Amino acid sequence: MNRSFRQLSVSHGPEEVDVLVIGAGQAGLAACYSLARTELSFLIVDRHSRIGDSWRRRYDSLTLFTPRAFSSLPGLALEGDPDGYPTRDAFAHYLETYASHFDLPVHSGNGVARLERRADERFTAQLDDGRHVVAKAVIVATGAFQKPIVPTIAAGFDSAVTQLTPESYHNPGDLPPGTVLVVGDGASGRDIAAELVLTHEVMLAVGRRRRLFPERILGKSTWWWLHTLGLMRARPGSAIGRLMRRADPFPDRDRSLSDLEQRGVAVSTRLVSSQDRLAFFADGSKRVIDSVIWCIGYRDDTEWLQIAGSTDSNGSFLQTVGLSPVAGLFHLRSRLIQTQNATRVASATAERKLRASLS
Repeated sequence: MNRSFRQLSVSHGPEEVDVLVIGAGQAGLAACYSLARTELSFLIVDRHSRIGDSWRRRYDSLTLFTPRAFSSLPGLALEGDPDGYPTRDAFAHYLETYASHFDLPVHSGNGVARLERRADERFTAQLDDGRHVVAKAVIVATGAFQKPIVPTIAAGFDSAVTQLTPESYHNPGDLPPGTVLVVGDGASGRDIAAELVLTHEVMLAVGRRRRLFPERILGKSTWWWLHTLGLMRARPGSAIGRLMRRADPFPDRDRSLSDLEQRGVAVSTRLVSSQDRLAFFADGSKRVIDSVIWCIGYRDDTEWLQIAGSTDSNGSFLQTVGLSPVAGLFHLRSRLIQTQNATRVASATAERKLRASLS
């Protein structure tokens, strides 16, 4: 029976499964690869109309920050040069192909509007179209990239200033002529600044110091070294895991601040305030701008999660190494699953924990 891209039952009663997976991105599909090798019944729901749309909606020139060899999900390699970086659209297509190849039961175009805990300790998910799914366990795999952060400082800019995020910006044609301020010097901020400097005057407001690592060391991909030395398998709470999280490293690929300055990007200190079209910086300088792109991170979207003890006072998911304080609730975060090995370990671990919780 072909179970991919399935439709939910049109009966009046809820659909019942052992495991409900929320999100058909890398993390969700990897978890389902393991679940498909068990006797557990499961269903994947995803709000996007197509698998991979969470990637297609981001800026056009985006490429992954990990090579194909370390971006593949378990059981199916990404086509192309193992040392090359897949594009946004190529990776979106790969995810769609992956779900079809393994006949995973993905229900697209219908997200979870509300998740509650029942008196019998199972979960009820109310979907966007009003239908319900009852599950003994739930894996939240909605990813680390959920809602882009736009700080309160944005309100100080005049309405004439175009304001975008990495999800609403697609290419330089989205912006009017003039000076663009990119706030945030993570991988996306640097990518966008490097692209825009070909068509606009660009400023990049930086924050804490970033550590960029070379693409290759002694002829091998740096990701190969991180994998071989076990750094990508370090638990988040370990000393190495904490160090990796603080450093938040990503490959250089001509994205160092000095490289960007040579291209014509004006690197500034931290943005501290705004007024009309003026941007004020930590070193006391100011600049008239025409557009701003906020690349300062993302926050969890947890309004749909109506279960006591599942989120903290800031509305973020409560979890330790994927385990929620709520029994039967699990989290897989795609940003932490950046290599094939880590994906395999995470999905297999989730499967073992699910088996234990359902036994």
